[in-house]
Amino acid sequence: MELLSHLALGFGVAFTPINLLYAFIGCMLGTLIGVLPGIGPVATIAMLLPATYALPPVSALIMLAGIYYGAQYGGSTTAILVNLPGESSSVVTCIDGYQMARQGRAGPALAAAGLGSFFAGSVGTLILAAFAPPLTELAFKFGPAEYFSLMILGLIGAVVLASGSLIKAIAMIVLGLLLGLVGTDVNSGVARFSFDIPELTDGIGFVVIAMGVFGYGEIISNLSQPEDEREVFTAKVTGLWPTRQDFINMTPAVLRGTFLGSALGILPGGGALLAAFAAYALEKKIKMKPGEVPFGKGNIRGVASPESANNAGAQTSFIPLLTLGIPPNAVMALMVGAMTIHNIQPGPQVMTSNPELFWGLIASMWIGNAMLIILNLPLIGMWIKLLTVPYRFLFPAIVLFCAIGVYSTNNNTFDIWLVGAFG
Repeated sequence: MELLSHLALGFGVAFTPINLLYAFIGCMLGTLIGVLPGIGPVATIAMLLPATYALPPVSALIMLAGIYYGAQYGGSTTAILVNLPGESSSVVTCIDGYQMARQGRAGPALAAAGLGSFFAGSVGTLILAAFAPPLTELAFKFGPAEYFSLMILGLIGAVVLASGSLIKAIAMIVLGLLLGLVGTDVNSGVARFSFDIPELTDGIGFVVIAMGVFGYGEIISNLSQPEDEREVFTAKVTGLWPTRQDFINMTPAVLRGTFLGSALGILPGGGALLAAFAAYALEKKIKMKPGEVPFGKGNIRGVASPESANNAGAQTSFIPLLTLGIPPNAVMALMVGAMTIHNIQPGPQVMTSNPELFWGLIASMWIGNAMLIILNLPLIGMWIKLLTVPYRFLFPAIVLFCAIGVYSTNNNTFDIWLVGAFG
């Protein structure tokens, strides 16, 4: 009953006109940056952090959260229609989604991604609402030793869960720790690794690194694909509703992806990207039914399961942030920055000192998921037209907005040069 009363408080906050407006803006922007290749939620949220100064804390966090989980929806559209992931967590969706589009089944592929995302997002939010209160009570008992252990667990988790070379994963952890050492020591007041550059005495902000790696880096990566090789599926998408056999095949895949993504989203270094890859690998290990399309040739399970997993992972990644104050991924680290801007200390005290923010944010996720179904399926024609925008117009605009965003954070031109260096 206590959970229901908390949710009633949350929906009361989320259904106010101002918060509904910012939830819609967040979902719209999230879908937009998910559809457009070259910029993801990390760079977008980093750009918009200065704009949240003038917003109420609840509205600001509702909007930024909407951008994050909205990008998971939008990324599938580009993956299916262009064979290019608009968002990194939709990489595996390209494999079967684009093949379905080429076979004239773009509608069912988009519907499978949208419906799976909606179900998984709703379940992930329910898990967040159910597990956050007991974890918050546990977190109040944590001391320095427990938090240090969690930090070490996060670093180990980032290495274990990283794909590719183990040496590279360890090297990235060490590089991140070294970058964190740049700045002035809080105890001695001595500048560390500043190389007599005054701008480095305040350290290197995470926003700067995020802009360079996820903003400029994505643009450089996409420029490696010539524009004339970009094949956009511009035919009219009809027959959105999947067939009865499609539902039979995709329903178990959606359930598996939802629960796998929910579990992996909580882990440090996890989140939507890891959840999508793990879900696709799991589906390939499950025995195929007679007459089922092979994976890589347009199997609807290869679309439904990863898209369910990445949305569930996006929702549950808020659990360690809101209960322990520990961000499990880059987007959650930026959410810490957004909360700090509004003098809110992330951690277990959020639920007790700011219950309207805590439960309002959770309730807004249900509302946002409903908005995203409307934005992604009926308005698919608009997103197809947007995909035909030439790169020569799109990428310079992204570079400009990244520069404006990072300059607005500290009013420092040196940060713009750092963004270019990290890119």
